[in-house]
Order: sequence, then structure tokens, then C-alpha cells
Amino acid sequence: MTDTVKSIAILGGTGDLGGGLARQWSRAGYQILIGSRTLEKGQAAAKALLDEFPDLNVTGHENLEAATAADLVVLTVPFEHQLSTLETVKPGLIGKILIDVTVPLVPPKVGTVQLPESGSAAVQAQNFLGDEVQVVSAFQNVGAMHLQEDHSIECDVLVTGNKRAARDTVIELVKAVGLKGWHAGPLANAAAAEALTSVLITINRHHGVEGSGIVITGEPTK
Repeated sequence: MTDTVKSIAILGGTGDLGGGLARQWSRAGYQILIGSRTLEKGQAAAKALLDEFPDLNVTGHENLEAATAADLVVLTVPFEHQLSTLETVKPGLIGKILIDVTVPLVPPKVGTVQLPESGSAAVQAQNFLGDEVQVVSAFQNVGAMHLQEDHSIECDVLVTGNKRAARDTVIELVKAVGLKGWHAGPLANAAAAEALTSVLITINRHHGVEGSGIVITGEPTK
């Protein structure tokens, strides 16, 4: 567990990816606050996890309540709900790191790269929230089904953000779920990770792969 982060709010924790991260981080010792648009949905998602894994430290909340109470916030909602969700929780994000997992998938052509005018969903989030929130992009290329199972995951995580210290914090959280995180540069570089998701979806479809991912070759020397 990091020194500065002991509790994590997962907005969109009712979905597969959010639920998987909640499970993994709770088992790593973090307090997890699952956020949803309504208190009832947040509590139902927490109860479902606890029914299956009674050892987890998970509670359900409305999004703003979860964001306000937690040390760090993770956004795992579909692209179409990104800005509307951020608008409702913005007061609770001030002074915090927001891990944005949003991928700009545009149905029905989710296997085709379609980045927004801002260049990436993460940059769009940073522009909307302003300098009082440190947006870090991560986890776009990890199959949700892997986080919901107890096995090693052969996938690395590209971590982008404008502040090195914020990326360091997120890389520690990546390690906590058993993955390797890589400093991948400023937030503008999030476009590459977001675009890769559509490429991986196409690979999954054409080759019958269950949750393909990426691995960075080479050994770091610093």
C-alpha cells in the first residue's frame, strides 16, 4: 500500500473492469468505495462483491460521496458518460489524482480507432477538470475478465500523466494488482493506449483471443 493512498473510489465500479479493480485492490489492502449514479446501485454492486468474496473491504456509494471520501479516484465509465460523470463529482476531485481508464469507443465500430477532438479521452478529462486535479491515464489495455480471476496476468500497463509524482503513485497501484506499469510520458501520450484498445478488440475478434494485452520487452536499467 502507498503512503498517501489508503482508500480508492471507483466510479463505474458496477461494471466488469471497475469490479475487477475493486476486487484486486481490496485484496491488496486498500479500502474501496464503489460509486454509481445512485446510492442503491453502488450498494448493490458492493453487496454482490461481498457475497462472492466476504473478505473484501468494499462499500457502495453515490458517485460524489465516493469521490469526496476517498484518497484517490478511478473513472471506469463508458466514454459517452465520461464528462457527465466528471461534472457531478468535480468538487470531490480537487487536490486528488484521478486515474482515467476511459476509452473512446464509438459503437458499433469499436474495433476502429476514433479519438476525440482533444486527442484523447484523458486529455479531455484534464481540460474539463483543470489544474486542481491530476489526471493520470492507465489500465486501458487490460482485459476486465483477467482482473476478475485469480491468475497471473500477462499484460503491462502504460501510465501517462503530466506529473511524475502522480505517475509514480499510479504505478504503485498497478503493481498492487500484480501488473507492471511503465512511465509512458505526458498525458498527450494517452492517445496511444486508448487507440490500442480498438486494435486489441480487433485482434480478439479475428484470432479468438480472450482479452489480449500488451507486454513491453527489454529490462529497465533505471
